[in-house]
Amino acid sequence: MRIQNQSQTPGMLEKVLTVLVGTVVLVAAFMFSLVILAVAVVVGLMIWGYFWWKTREIRQVMREQREQQQSQPRQQPSPDGHVIEGEAIVVDEVHEQTQDTKPQHRSNPPEK
Repeated sequence: MRIQNQSQTPGMLEKVLTVLVGTVVLVAAFMFSLVILAVAVVVGLMIWGYFWWKTREIRQVMREQREQQQSQPRQQPSPDGHVIEGEAIVVDEVHEQTQDTKPQHRSNPPEK
């Protein structure tokens, strides 16, 4: 009985099948990568569109503020070179006057 060597070189049919299977795997991988890329682009555009739509009012307010600042004359710096800028909000406050229950005594009479 003769023992066959397991490390025989592959035949022509095996080589052709290996090349065909490798080519099919590469084409399939390329197709899947294109699908994944297309999905990523669509999802990215959807996120960008949502962000753009939600920030449209903020952009409009910023544009109006920029136009107002450009139309107003620039404030001249003070002679010492320091400019203090800020905003003030006037709030009307109503204070209740409380009356003391004890009469107040003055040690000196009021002058006339």
